Amino acid sequence: MVFFLKKEINPKLQKILLGFASGVMIAASIWSLIQPAIEMYPKGDYHAWMVPAIGFLLGIGFLLLLDFVVPHIHINKGEEGFKTKKISKTTKMMFAVTLHNVPEGLAVGVIIAGALAGTMNEQSVLALAIGIAIQNFPEGAIISMPLKEEGFPKWKAFLYGFLSGVVEPIASLLAILLTSFVDVILPYTLAFAAGAMIYVVVEELIPEANEGKHSNLATIGLAIGFVIMMVLDVALG
Repeated sequence: MVFFLKKEINPKLQKILLGFASGVMIAASIWSLIQPAIEMYPKGDYHAWMVPAIGFLLGIGFLLLLDFVVPHIHINKGEEGFKTKKISKTTKMMFAVTLHNVPEGLAVGVIIAGALAGTMNEQSVLALAIGIAIQNFPEGAIISMPLKEEGFPKWKAFLYGFLSGVVEPIASLLAILLTSFVDVILPYTLAFAAGAMIYVVVEELIPEANEGKHSNLATIGLAIGFVIMMVLDVALG
């Protein structure tokens, strides 16, 4: 999109896309991650609620720690469109654009590990992968287009957007390797990925979508993204 669009994305469309990405990630966290973690234990077993709760809180805590440790900037939305804060170093920008996508890669990786271990079906993997892929398209545009508006060459804006997506398969591979060693941690890692994704939604996507006018468009986008991901997961899973 950064090569084909001459101007920035319409601010109203940006809000819809942010809301859509939020809806997809919330639904994926529930049906693709937390619910499978719960169902790995017999009904009435206290582990069915304790393990997902612990994993979820660890995921939230991990992203919270990253926000403090990693040099991080936010992409803010004003009435004139998305504008990035002043970038002091290229490294800082790289951390900023990749941080969103790490939890998504972890999420796909842990359910692939579950499918390899025989505890989850391949349809669940497909549903989450499709959902993440759908929301990556607008997310990539939302990262790259503001950079072009800030004066970055198109190829460099594209490169940052590309690198922000490359982190996902890397995180997926790490999750698969770690989980495949010890099957018992799979429910924890599923809930961990869910917590990390919800943190991104609450800390980054929804606040950006609600800034300025027409925040109701973000709500509409969230509803559409949530329903699409829910239908994909339930129908395929």
